[in-house]
Amino acid sequence: MVRPDHYRIDYVINPYMSTQDQPDPELATKQWESLRQAIVDAGGTVEVLEQRPDSPDMVYAMNVGLATADGRAMLSHMRFEPRRKESLSAAEWFTSNGFALSRTGSEGVGPHFESGDAFVFGDALVVGYGHRSEALALKHLATEWNIRVRGLRIAHEGMYHLDLPFCPVDSTHAMVYPPAFDAASRVQLEQIVPDPIVLTDEEAFAFSGNSVVVGETILMPDCSPRLREILTGLGLRVVVLDLSEFHKGGGSARCMTNPLDFDLSGIGIPGGEVILPD
Repeated sequence: MVRPDHYRIDYVINPYMSTQDQPDPELATKQWESLRQAIVDAGGTVEVLEQRPDSPDMVYAMNVGLATADGRAMLSHMRFEPRRKESLSAAEWFTSNGFALSRTGSEGVGPHFESGDAFVFGDALVVGYGHRSEALALKHLATEWNIRVRGLRIAHEGMYHLDLPFCPVDSTHAMVYPPAFDAASRVQLEQIVPDPIVLTDEEAFAFSGNSVVVGETILMPDCSPRLREILTGLGLRVVVLDLSEFHKGGGSARCMTNPLDFDLSGIGIPGGEVILPD
């Protein structure tokens, strides 16, 4: 996680942002700490990276890079120039903590990839592309790491990263918001997720899909009675946290956290493979 010492809205790069609606620094820090403590209470361990003064969006740590349990990291290559300095601090942290670093590009050269678009699920690394990550980055991920990558084209501007309309819950269940994707990707999504938990419009835009599972606990910014019944029925303890100050920047619990333990061992394939929607 990245402590929100310099979190503010300096520019607009998604539909949720407005420079006229600034987060309250004291409340944002309190909300951030509540999420950090909830992760610890659920059995997780949190590494904290200091926020760069020149990177107000760096608090959305999910997007600094994709880290794996076996010590690899694919640094994000941000689409928007104001966010690219975040990668400098992320690269330093990853290498100093023993991760072998790769990149899809840098300083605007090479395909854009933002790690908020990627989750290991089923037999593949599932990657959203269209708004922030580019399709060519999927090929880079597959061949660099010798893994299977399944792509989903994101069509809805309000669901600009995969971590908004797609949230793995366990090995077969995931919360999904099909209207976020184009028609071919919705078909692909049905093939990827055996047991989908389909979000309503209200649930999706309350950031319910931007949640974090830690052990047998799911940390959520909002949970409807319907979702609570489904999730508790799967054996999960639901913890709802007020993260409203971070919704002003277009992110919530998942965007604010970056897992360091994605397991690629079950998705390896020599030479890599990319499967895109027909």
